[in-house]
Amino acid sequence: MNGDPLYHWLLPALSTVLVLPVPVAVLAGWTPPWMRHRRAGLRLRAYAVLNIYAFLLLSGVPRITDASFRTVMSCATVGFGFLAAAVVLFLLADRRDTRARTFALSRPGRTEEPTPPPGPPRAGEGPGSPGPWSAKTR
Repeated sequence: MNGDPLYHWLLPALSTVLVLPVPVAVLAGWTPPWMRHRRAGLRLRAYAVLNIYAFLLLSGVPRITDASFRTVMSCATVGFGFLAAAVVLFLLADRRDTRARTFALSRPGRTEEPTPPPGPPRAGEGPGSPGPWSAKTR
């Protein structure tokens, strides 16, 4: 085995438990609560995280199987290709989110922040009132 066996067994086990569930759930249709305002690039982010998972597996599994140095280096090189693909997918997701956000803000009547629910007007607000910053109140 190349290197510390405990490390090479922990890497795939922890990455499977910690990294894999969220992107698989996102691709199945679930949206995490912290990503609800950035839904345009959500699937691209899930694919990017799966590429990182592939990189982690390609880095660890050949070492666990005690493969030759040439095989370990070949798998690591392919793994870096997955890592580069993940970076590209993260950048595309950010670009898609930015475009969706600017499109939403350019449409009339759309804002980034939710509007407060209608209710009775506060003092100084409402039809016919001068407002707190008008010249009539000074």
